[in-house]
Amino acid sequence: MTSQLFAICFRAARPADLGRFWSGVLGREAADGPDGDVALLPPDPGAFRIRFLPGLEPRTGRNRGHFDLTSASPEEQRRTVARALELGGKHLDVGQLPEEGHVVLADPEGNEFCVIEAGNAFLADTGLIGALACDGTREVGCFWSGALRWPLVWDQDEETAIQSPKGGTKITWGGPPVAPHTGTSRPFFELAVPADADWQAEVDRLVSLGATRTDAGEGRGAGSSEGGGGAWMRDPDGNEFSVRRTR
Repeated sequence: MTSQLFAICFRAARPADLGRFWSGVLGREAADGPDGDVALLPPDPGAFRIRFLPGLEPRTGRNRGHFDLTSASPEEQRRTVARALELGGKHLDVGQLPEEGHVVLADPEGNEFCVIEAGNAFLADTGLIGALACDGTREVGCFWSGALRWPLVWDQDEETAIQSPKGGTKITWGGPPVAPHTGTSRPFFELAVPADADWQAEVDRLVSLGATRTDAGEGRGAGSSEGGGGAWMRDPDGNEFSVRRTR
């Protein structure tokens, strides 16, 4: 049985503060975890959580992934931006052009995100979190398509995107040039293997797709997902992710 995307995790200096910020922006319920972590619960049982975990390593450069939030109208885009600023976000200049319709912001710990203008056809019907937009190669997009068994919904000019067969948030990779991987990734994927599945067989399957085993995340605020034990791995672009057993 394929592992599931249990959570998109962010290492944070102050997980509780980031949990409050994103709970307010997204309108998701927040739940405190046992190790100082905070989880934003999904709007439906099949969706992923967002987890903020204690992690004290200094930030180095931009994140390799950021959320694209959708808007149904210009008024809704303005409301989302205003709400984020009221909660402690700030505007961010990443070289965007004045004529571009999206607004680039950062949360209180500097994690980038965009509020996309209304009428974006690619993100239609995805929900408030339209995409997790990642820096990455075509190879890593194909890897994650196979790892999660989510179909490729975009594969053109080295750019890829996947989406759950149930719909919802897309995960995209922008293709080359890809910045070198340095330090520990602030955002990372947390996969969960169902309790009735063969956990080791699933880890072996991920290795066969191009992942590698590593202990890179141990002791760096990884937390756990509903049960003990697991493995730290890297995808073909070197991004850490965890694979956890669930009860």
